[in-house]
Amino acid sequence: MNNYEGIEPALAVALEKRGYSELTPVQTAMLDPALVDADALVSAQTGSGKTVAFGLALAPTLLAGRQRFDRPGSPFALVIAPTRELALQVQRELEWLYEKTGATVASCVGGMDIRTERRALERGAHIVVGTPGRLRDHISREVLDLSQIMAVVLDEADEMLDLGFREDLEFILEAAPEDRRTLMFSATVSKSIARLAESYQRDAVRISTQSEQKQHGDIEYRALVAAPNDRDHAIINVLRFYEAKNAIVFCNTRAAVNHLTARLNNRGFTVVALSGELSQSERTHALQAMRDGRARVCIATDVAARGIDLPNLELVIHADLPTNPETLLHRSGRTGRAGRKGVSALVVPTSQKRKAERLLQAASLNAEWASPPSADDVNLRDNERLMQHEAFSASVEEDEADLVARLIETHGAEKIAAAFVRQYRLGHSAPEDLSDVSYVLNGPKARPERAPRTESSRDHNEDFGRSVWVSLSVGRKQNAEPRWLIPVLCRSGNITKSAIGQIKMMQEETFVQLTEDGAETFLMAIGPQRTLDRGMRVTLLDQAPDFSSAGRSSAPRFSDKPAFQDRKRSNDRPSRDFQDRPPREKSDFKKKFNEPASDFGAAAPKKKSRKADYAAAAGSYDQPSRDRFADKPPREQAPRDKGKPAGKSWGKPGGRPDQPTGSDRPRKKKTGKPNG
Repeated sequence: MNNYEGIEPALAVALEKRGYSELTPVQTAMLDPALVDADALVSAQTGSGKTVAFGLALAPTLLAGRQRFDRPGSPFALVIAPTRELALQVQRELEWLYEKTGATVASCVGGMDIRTERRALERGAHIVVGTPGRLRDHISREVLDLSQIMAVVLDEADEMLDLGFREDLEFILEAAPEDRRTLMFSATVSKSIARLAESYQRDAVRISTQSEQKQHGDIEYRALVAAPNDRDHAIINVLRFYEAKNAIVFCNTRAAVNHLTARLNNRGFTVVALSGELSQSERTHALQAMRDGRARVCIATDVAARGIDLPNLELVIHADLPTNPETLLHRSGRTGRAGRKGVSALVVPTSQKRKAERLLQAASLNAEWASPPSADDVNLRDNERLMQHEAFSASVEEDEADLVARLIETHGAEKIAAAFVRQYRLGHSAPEDLSDVSYVLNGPKARPERAPRTESSRDHNEDFGRSVWVSLSVGRKQNAEPRWLIPVLCRSGNITKSAIGQIKMMQEETFVQLTEDGAETFLMAIGPQRTLDRGMRVTLLDQAPDFSSAGRSSAPRFSDKPAFQDRKRSNDRPSRDFQDRPPREKSDFKKKFNEPASDFGAAAPKKKSRKADYAAAAGSYDQPSRDRFADKPPREQAPRDKGKPAGKSWGKPGGRPDQPTGSDRPRKKKTGKPNG
């Protein structure tokens, strides 16, 4: 490592042991002699070797000319990271980098046992790595002593501010000594990062590495257009085509992670899941399985987009399109790290092609648009890998020569080669057939012509063959419709529309006919929970349901609907045919009502018709109108007694008397005022 000037000897040995042939731009920039004991604001993308960069930059400050550290006590350096995964990764990197110096590196992250961390801090540590919340907790409890801190590093500072850790960061920085050295690393330097640097750094040196201008130069971006119901098949073929040592498949939701994990497990892939619902120990074990080679595929949400470093990660697949350009860059940044090549593949449904184009344009990325690898492409790639298999490069050992000769003599070279091919293919999942969507890439003229619809093609239930019936826990009452029910069955059950036969929709449930092969694939895909989207439960029936006694309300609504050309307008033919109906005999009705009552032995009285009453009443309105008061004599009013109060004669014949006025009106006893 004599080629690297300015590196502490103990760290140079560690780099050589690790196999570093050359340093990245950010690592070289941090070795500038002008940066010794100076604050720095560094902008560099993920995967550019920032952990080793600030590890090399801290060594002169922490060691101060010594070869090894003394007995651990209060920490000398504090590294703050936004997530648990990133903090634990930084701890591992610093442990091997400072291995020859005898440094003790402790971690303080959320989700871990706080008592274990407290005991580790009490024993002493030279470097402490943690997340903002847990570090503040230890400082508040006076478990973490910052009096000896000489340097503080903020890794992924922009992410910490986005996650709402500004208050915690300010608390930690104010608790540290003022004469400390502060290094801030961020993918982008926004206004909030600049304000934080101005508040807590002294004359910071601004460093922009080449990787900032040329983002992800070692990553090959591919946009693969697939039919919406072929998303899972496309992911399987991409994994099979590249056969990466480690691959990450990103989804937007936990439910999508669980669904895709089950699908790939059924296809024979060694898979681990990584999402926010897992505990810290489960997430740690999942990542360790990826590093050890016990698992090759990780299905993750965006919680894993930052802070995960898998040395052999060669492939990133976006099962769901990222929500913004930053998420796309952070996801893709898991591969193509430290000079290694990587592939970032976006599985783009045909309906989201424009969205993917805008996303790539906003991220300033150029992607190669193509269709996902077909089954023939995967098989051809498998044959190429088989011809270059490492087993052919090894020579025949002495203890194997006799057995090899006997095999050739007994079975012949052809059978031995065929057995090797079958054994090789046995350990790989079979590729999937995909729908042709090349017209999306090549224009509408490339759309394949559809076969003309015939009578047999319209009724796809005829000659369906051996089938199985399943019941779904939705019906007309839940507004179930075939237009959204069939895509759910195809997407969740990994089947095509041709595997679905009749669909009988009832009030509370729906019966679906599936082919035998389709039913096996469907039940395996949905798993033992037997549930679909929207909480639909699936029940396997022993035999076909009986619809004979279902009644008119349970009749199928759409499976027996006639073709469009067979339906005619109502005015083209009579609605009903009355030609053969015999005339109704009215005498039967008369006889029925004129029969004597059986209980009384006499004829029942004939009901009086209201029609005659209405006619009689109507006749009165035909007479000429007259004055109702013409022949009526005038009403005589009796003279009113003045001594009686007004209103005493109301209700008597003759009507209400005239209201008295003036002095004739009776007065109240108390006030003397007139009533009214």
